Amino acid sequence: MTHNTMIFNDQSSLEQFAVEFGQSLIPGDVVTLEGDLGAGKTTFTRALLRGISNHPTLEVPSPTFSLVQTYQTPKGEIWHFDLYRLEDTQEVFELGIEEALANGIAIIEWPQLIETYLPAHTKRLHIECGEAPHTRMIKF
Repeated sequence: MTHNTMIFNDQSSLEQFAVEFGQSLIPGDVVTLEGDLGAGKTTFTRALLRGISNHPTLEVPSPTFSLVQTYQTPKGEIWHFDLYRLEDTQEVFELGIEEALANGIAIIEWPQLIETYLPAHTKRLHIECGEAPHTRMIKF
């Protein structure tokens, strides 16, 4: 498995990468986002969704409390999951993860709980804060 690291010196460059990354997604794709609280997982997803939707002000709230948000886009339905607060795998299935994996594009923050259920083609991204305040690193 090849590991690549990209460094972004500001939020704008991270968001541009997210938009470009999103353009490569197709229905059936699964993207996992790992990283500490505040690393930029939701910021990345917001930029990706705004880019795919061609809607720069699209409301993309963090799904931390709702657990899942869905978006209708030109690429089909995108499911944005945040599994941070969940403790049981069954809770994830109750959110509709199977439908998301079968029919849409799934973006999953904090995927550790269901890692063994994810397809082999899952695109795994790990976001880290850099030394400078707005610097981020993405490992994939």
